[in-house]
Amino acid sequence: MIRYLADWVLPVVEPPVQNGWVDVEQGRVVAVGSRASDGLPAGPYIDLGSTAILPALVNAHTHLELSGLRNTVPPAGSMPEWVSRLLVRRAEFGEPDLGAIRKALEEGKSSGTGLFGDISNTLATVPVLEAASTSACVFHEVLSFSDTDAIGVVEQALGHVSAAGPTTYVRLGLAAHAPYSVGPEVFDQLDIAIRGAFETPRCVHLAESPEELEFLLSGRGPWRTLLERFGHWNPNWEPPGCGPVEYLDRMGWLGPNVIVVHGVQLTDAELTRLAETGTTLVTCPRSNVWTGVGAPPIGRFIRSGVRLAVGTDSLASAPDLNLFAELALMRRCGPAVSARRLIACATTAGAAALGFADRFGRIEPGAPAALIGVSVPAGVSDVEEYLVGGIESGQVRWLDQHAPRVPVD
Repeated sequence: MIRYLADWVLPVVEPPVQNGWVDVEQGRVVAVGSRASDGLPAGPYIDLGSTAILPALVNAHTHLELSGLRNTVPPAGSMPEWVSRLLVRRAEFGEPDLGAIRKALEEGKSSGTGLFGDISNTLATVPVLEAASTSACVFHEVLSFSDTDAIGVVEQALGHVSAAGPTTYVRLGLAAHAPYSVGPEVFDQLDIAIRGAFETPRCVHLAESPEELEFLLSGRGPWRTLLERFGHWNPNWEPPGCGPVEYLDRMGWLGPNVIVVHGVQLTDAELTRLAETGTTLVTCPRSNVWTGVGAPPIGRFIRSGVRLAVGTDSLASAPDLNLFAELALMRRCGPAVSARRLIACATTAGAAALGFADRFGRIEPGAPAALIGVSVPAGVSDVEEYLVGGIESGQVRWLDQHAPRVPVD
């Protein structure tokens, strides 16, 4: 057993411990305490000094396969405009750049992320994550607005998922891209498939842009134009005439096993419904600004009671995969929200949403020792507030020098 000493220990589920320590044995946390009551240990210890020990962060939403598009899709004034640019770039670049994925993954880990919620159209990220012994929930994303072969579309996706396994560090699941890109028949078939074959949650982008609401209410607007432009419009589709949350609710796509991403346009009533159903909302603040949908209303998210996690989105719409940078923007968007609540978004909430609550997100006896240390200036009195003020990757280290290997089962 070894004891790590630090100026601060953040269990997350409890208040920070000043002049704290964490005992680790065989890759698991044995105990957490304070030097004020226990003094120095008799056995071996490592004194980290001006450091805050935290659980590894959880990036609840990213698209690692888009890492090769870094700095190639400029900011836009609207989401449909940005997606149009993205689709053109993806066609130009072809298959995902595995080298760029590896580099992005290492960058994310170097800034303290130990668990990833990854969206993939190709599942090219699965072998990269496995080779790096990195824990993840990878969602194979389905896009199809057709009503003619919904069963075939989902069966094909299931075949791709089956071919990607078996895995040691990655859990595989399914995702629907968004209400404007997936037809109701496909949503229904995905629901059947997920209930029958997966223990992982399901995921969908939701209420990201005002154009999405226009599309669902009237069937018109830029999203329809984009579907027609790329040959994916379904002339038989009838707009549901309601908002995005009610639309998902009608199809059985709300609940504790559902992750909705972005939510920038959600009303208070819609947020309340997400909270009532136990649905998780993942916010990606820097990406939202980049893609032209605006900064997320973090204060309203928190007040609604919805479980809120955080992700970086992809390197096509964010400069890096540093979750501390997302927390810093969340702090600016929600100045009245407690720093502890924001830190929970990047730890306990994300771990619970992805189905890893027993492995990530907190420091407590029995939990895997997926721990990071963040250098903190001497004399900091409010360590939680300091941590949400913007932390550079150079301030972060893994306590065992490398990100720990935490199998999914």
